[in-house]
Amino acid sequence: MNDVSTEQGGFTTVSGKKINELYTPLDLDGSNYSSQLGFPGEYPYTRGIHPTMYRGRLWTMRQFSGFGSAEDTNKRYKYLLSHGQTGLSVAFHLPTLMGIDSDNPLAEGEIGKCGVAIDSLADMEILFDKIPLDKISTSMTINPPAAVLWAMYIAVAEKQGVSPRVISGTIQNDILKEYIAQKTFVFPPKPSMKLIVDTFEYGAKEVPRWNTISISGYHIREAGSTAVQELAFTLRDGIEYVEWAQKRGLDVDEFVPRLSFFFNAHNDFFEEIAKFRAARRIWAEVMKHRFKAKNPRSLWLRFHTQTSGASLMAQQPQNNVIRVALQALSAVLGGTQSLHTNSLDETYALPSEDAVTIALRTQQVIAHESGVINSADPLGGSYFIEALTAQMEKEAKDYIQKIDDMGGMVKAIELGFPQKEIADSAYWYQKAVEKKEKIIVGVNAFEMDHEPIPTLKIKDTVAQQQLDRLKKVKKARNHSEVKTQLLDLKKAAEDDQNLMPFLLGCVKTYTTLGEIMDALKDIYGEYKESITY
Repeated sequence: MNDVSTEQGGFTTVSGKKINELYTPLDLDGSNYSSQLGFPGEYPYTRGIHPTMYRGRLWTMRQFSGFGSAEDTNKRYKYLLSHGQTGLSVAFHLPTLMGIDSDNPLAEGEIGKCGVAIDSLADMEILFDKIPLDKISTSMTINPPAAVLWAMYIAVAEKQGVSPRVISGTIQNDILKEYIAQKTFVFPPKPSMKLIVDTFEYGAKEVPRWNTISISGYHIREAGSTAVQELAFTLRDGIEYVEWAQKRGLDVDEFVPRLSFFFNAHNDFFEEIAKFRAARRIWAEVMKHRFKAKNPRSLWLRFHTQTSGASLMAQQPQNNVIRVALQALSAVLGGTQSLHTNSLDETYALPSEDAVTIALRTQQVIAHESGVINSADPLGGSYFIEALTAQMEKEAKDYIQKIDDMGGMVKAIELGFPQKEIADSAYWYQKAVEKKEKIIVGVNAFEMDHEPIPTLKIKDTVAQQQLDRLKKVKKARNHSEVKTQLLDLKKAAEDDQNLMPFLLGCVKTYTTLGEIMDALKDIYGEYKESITY
């Protein structure tokens, strides 16, 4: 997060009126201040995890970006950083998300299309060329192969002379929501959970500033869930991860402070704010009472927010700028620690430079012109917000109890419970749109023709460039070392050891992502989803 300057007048409105650091019932003509709210920075953290919130530090402005080759994305990162972005967020192309190399027949036609192509440490070195990893925080949206990509990042940092103990960032690493919503799974649930606990354990000891998971409601919401379902399923996923780590023998106060969350900011402004507030309160209560955490940081729900991709429309795409601005504002008023704002052209293609600049400027205008950062939790005490927060809290807890009664989230997924709940909600919403019970401006009301907008084009040469580099890497490396490292990895998997040291050994010999994942498939098998509804 970047520092907020308090020079030249301090915290005031645009008209120069001084803003107090915090507002209480004394400012509300005798209204009762609920003990359930408390103060920002204090249990149950309904009003935020930091006492002064954005008066001290802004949220991290972290635009999700990746396309084409590692060289292309490296240039985009440098462009964004030069325009005020304060953290990086890597979008990988589909083959990387699925743990296959660019020369796999299944990758044909997908290379560099939906994100950046990363096959080996060589690509990761180019991706972060001349980007100081001791100063920049990086988030990587990667799930089944998350541990492998994290190992590559650690190796790049070491090549820069940066200790793993000082690098900071996040791997998404949330496999449960893959089974529920996004569907980029590779291994069955149990070995997948084992790999995630490996990262918890290794991170706590060796990479202490890294968030080893981003427990993600975003994709659950994009799949069609309600706000309450997003809240409930995400927090129950978090509970599941903590339970599995405890079974390994990990102390909650050693690894939970490095767990983070990732939420969607959708169109209903006040519902989203209430969702974020309820999430903090539920998590604090769960960690304090269910898991008996003693470290106050274990009780903090720290979260990244991304505006809703599913809410963006191809019709009248300029309207997406308005949608994104309101969604981003709800995330800020809800107390997010990190934020990505979608670009207006994302219904057509990956963002152009012009579009992504507008998206970044949206955050900067909110931060520096709107005045919403002047007070910690400015909506706290609103009768509507507090009632909605309490309602969402209750309904989310009811869902959590249902899943507990089923035997946990892995069991609930096997039964198809969250999948069916989301499918039913998505169907209801689509029907409401078709009946015009829910209005989408420019889609089912206020329609008009619009001119085509310019979009980003991925060069036709990207695929061949990537294949040529992969071929060169495979030819130049020490084949004996690669073979040895892969055998050691498979043996460690068979012996149920923590795999992170073995993954690091593999990536440092330029063993490819696909080769590593294939070796683990030999031990763990592959997951095939069954239709349960």
